[in-house]
Amino acid sequence: MTCPTDVQASVMAFLRDKGCTVQGSVAPEEVLDMSPAAILRGMRYREDITQAELSRRTGIPQRHISEMENNRRPIGKQNARKLAEALNCPPARFLAA
Repeated sequence: MTCPTDVQASVMAFLRDKGCTVQGSVAPEEVLDMSPAAILRGMRYREDITQAELSRRTGIPQRHISEMENNRRPIGKQNARKLAEALNCPPARFLAA
């Protein structure tokens, strides 16, 4: 993965603003996790809902949501559609490229 210098600089500035200490050079993929699991966690956080609430909205067991967020269970197309509807985003966000 490549990251434009200006983007990497803004990410580093963001981390410093949040009180993070970054020593040396950090590869963008170490900071910018764009995996389906990370996207799911981030979208759920953005909507300010718990795994239990997301489970209620989607019909997906909470245990499965936890496993998806921790890369222990693939999301799959059917779940991606349910999650997308509950989290107000396109289903493709939850599918690996």
